[in-house]
Amino acid sequence: MARMLSPNFSYDEFVVSHSAVRLGIDNSPDAEALKNLKHLTAMLELVRTALGNVPMRISSGYRCDALNAAIKGAKNSQHKTGLAVDFTAPAFGTVLQTAKAVAACGIAYDQVIYEYGTWVHLGVSAPGAIPKGELLSIGDARIYQPGLKNVA
Repeated sequence: MARMLSPNFSYDEFVVSHSAVRLGIDNSPDAEALKNLKHLTAMLELVRTALGNVPMRISSGYRCDALNAAIKGAKNSQHKTGLAVDFTAPAFGTVLQTAKAVAACGIAYDQVIYEYGTWVHLGVSAPGAIPKGELLSIGDARIYQPGLKNVA
């Protein structure tokens, strides 16, 4: 039986990484990151409800420092603390439609980013912290632009 972080999201969805396995990196979260992952998945449950309870495909969840460095993730990535996730919800709509729905669903978020037309990045603040509420898009030019929109 899968170890669950919340009713619809498993531990493995957020921790197992093909890159980590290939590189021999232990991507196990510490106690603080695990607490954050539970907070993140509680927020994702609200997002999932707002999207009509469609399945969500998690492409990136928690990343330990070594894994984040190996994949050239941002040095200050919220993935490293268990407070960010990249996902799609194909049964809901396009990635851009999904990003817009996440932004409008009423949850407190640090960032909703429409990334490369391929996935939605959701970053949440730690419990008790003030959420930033940033809406951004990034495309092939690798330049973050304000708002949720198609970018080249």
